[in-house]
Amino acid sequence: MVVPIPDSHRDLLVAPIHGILSTVMPDGQPQSSTVWTDYDGAFIYINTTLERQKGRNMCSNPKVALLVIDPHDDSRWIEIRGNVVEIMQDGAEDHADKLTQQYTGKQRFYGDIYPVEQKQKETRVIFKIEPTRVVLDAIFK
Repeated sequence: MVVPIPDSHRDLLVAPIHGILSTVMPDGQPQSSTVWTDYDGAFIYINTTLERQKGRNMCSNPKVALLVIDPHDDSRWIEIRGNVVEIMQDGAEDHADKLTQQYTGKQRFYGDIYPVEQKQKETRVIFKIEPTRVVLDAIFK
């Protein structure tokens, strides 16, 4: 069952704000990466590759946590814990282009962010994450 994201914090998921995605390494240790996020009103989408550590981790263990902090007020944040429920290869490059435009103003992920040749060396995918728990803001508020 998808836990809804409160309206008060949806902006943190749709604005071009970097998130911190934590995944689980094969030995059980946490691993964190900065990520661009996408949100459709129910699910979180993370675009990466099957070859990167976070991609390998999510394939092995679907449990993740995402932390996004308001860049204008660091006591305002959202932590989303959830599970990867789908891994999609179709449309992943177009999705990377969409995020590139949103986060950088450039047009193409391959060519503007990474060299075009990199595309042949990796398998770009979208991880669809179902939120199962949402925590908001600092305790002292």
